[in-house]
Amino acid sequence: MPSFLIIQTASIGDVILTTPLIEKLHHFYPESRIDFLLKKGNESLFKGHPNLHRIIVWDKTQDKYKNFRNVLHKIRDQKYDHVINIQRFASSGILTVLSGAGQTSGFGKNPFSWFFGKRLKHSIRNGNRHETERNLSLINHLTDDSHYPSRLYPAVRDHAAVSQYKTEQYICIAPASLWYTKQYPREKWIEFIKGIEDNYRIYFLGAQDDVRLCDSIITESKYPNALNLAGRLSFLQTAALMQDARMNFVNDSAPLHLASSVNAPVTAIFCSTIPEFGFGPLSDDAVVIQTNRELSCRPCGLHGLKACPEKHFDCAYTIDKEQLLVRL
Repeated sequence: MPSFLIIQTASIGDVILTTPLIEKLHHFYPESRIDFLLKKGNESLFKGHPNLHRIIVWDKTQDKYKNFRNVLHKIRDQKYDHVINIQRFASSGILTVLSGAGQTSGFGKNPFSWFFGKRLKHSIRNGNRHETERNLSLINHLTDDSHYPSRLYPAVRDHAAVSQYKTEQYICIAPASLWYTKQYPREKWIEFIKGIEDNYRIYFLGAQDDVRLCDSIITESKYPNALNLAGRLSFLQTAALMQDARMNFVNDSAPLHLASSVNAPVTAIFCSTIPEFGFGPLSDDAVVIQTNRELSCRPCGLHGLKACPEKHFDCAYTIDKEQLLVRL
């Protein structure tokens, strides 16, 4: 049976949006070997994954080019039949071209895609395809054109680690984002939380860098039954907790895709970006919340920005708490 290597060395959310390829390849080639290359820090997403054979980790934080050579040697040693490159950076293109694989595929935005065996267009602005569909198009020639879900596999130990938090009805809030214009403002989160009836337990989720933000929201909202779990849970533990929540409130960021990966109920707030770019939630119970105002400046870019270019951030401040409260 053929062997496959999937390359996606970008952020957490981007890696999760690549998981449908794993599901589909495993379905069509159940006896094949499927490996995954990602950057250091994201490997725990696939801990215990039943359909992956090997995770190759590229440490970009130190000795980047030495580690690049080591990764290339590992790839060439495996003699893959197929290398599927989701990443559009030059370094991943070099790895693909030099992999020695029988077949290679990737997106035309990669500067080395001219040397790929199969080169496809990646268009975000057409507004009619989810990123998972765009990614899956890279293996349509090996399978078919059907869609497969994003999926991660929290283990029994992950569910056990968060079982103590599931003794009463709860909601999860992931208030942070790496980008200012993707993040619902702190004061708007506080306003929303003050409108929630106190019969819920509220768990705040995020990375270690988000602890201070979560603490400040809890303190100023004065909600009586809130707990800050930011920085305390692994990716898979977070997914396991989100899975059984009454609702998960997130930005257009990684927690949105974590929720989708376990089909958890999710309310996704889109501020400067729009779901038509193809990065919206995929859960069965999923709603996108965005401003009801027509803003000529929205969207202001494909990705988040460090500040609102118009200085008003109306795409966020005009989202009312009632739009969120109806999801409870």
